[in-house]
Amino acid sequence: MRSILFTLLTFLVASSTSFAQKSFHKNKVIAHRGAWKAQANPQNSIASLKEAVKLGCEGSEFDVWMTSDGILVVNHDADFEGMEIETSTYKELLTKKHENGEKLSTVEEYLKAGKKQKGTKLIFEIKPSKISVERSIEVAEKSVLAVKKMKAQKWVDYITFSYEGGLKAIEMDPKANVAYLTGDKTPAELKEAGFFGFDYNINLLKKNPQWIKEAKALGLTVNAWTVNSAEDLNWLLDQEPDFITTDEPELLFKIIKDRE
Repeated sequence: MRSILFTLLTFLVASSTSFAQKSFHKNKVIAHRGAWKAQANPQNSIASLKEAVKLGCEGSEFDVWMTSDGILVVNHDADFEGMEIETSTYKELLTKKHENGEKLSTVEEYLKAGKKQKGTKLIFEIKPSKISVERSIEVAEKSVLAVKKMKAQKWVDYITFSYEGGLKAIEMDPKANVAYLTGDKTPAELKEAGFFGFDYNINLLKKNPQWIKEAKALGLTVNAWTVNSAEDLNWLLDQEPDFITTDEPELLFKIIKDRE
């Protein structure tokens, strides 16, 4: 009986590892704020997440702020329908809705929806606080704790403009993939700090294409935002990045197919 239980446990561990490594799509396509544009879904909504999953994107990016009463919510801008998120309670924010009728999602609700599938990664952007660096660090800490609470580590990669927040995320979960967005650190500096890679503006990478080669040599991942034109998408594909963040995932899929 003990032998059978040991065999079953070994199988479950192997299956879990296989899921983490093999089930997610590998096509470079990261839908920026979800796949919202073509189908007129609200940005960062559950609907835009579901559309990114339907398209088969490798990842669906979403943005996270903290309310005045400490609730992590999903929204790109600092305000939701005119209400400042950092100075409003979650209850106050619930008086507003997305244009499709969805309420503002908490991180837990968003992760729960994302975990219903195993093909598209959830690219969790920790937004830097406009109030203080200390608050940015707190948001990063609570973000990692929320992911752990939801047992969503396999689904989630982190990105952030907050260097301090990124360091806190790495400290909280050394196994997590954390990429930096601002563009003011060299690949060598990011490697030294323990980052997974960079996710820099396309125009910055055009001015510093050597950073792409340097990052690859250091074992860092390469991503760029927000790449929407066919010209820029083709240029970046020529550089063989790991990911491309775009508002036009359908266009990127078409270009990738045409280049095969």
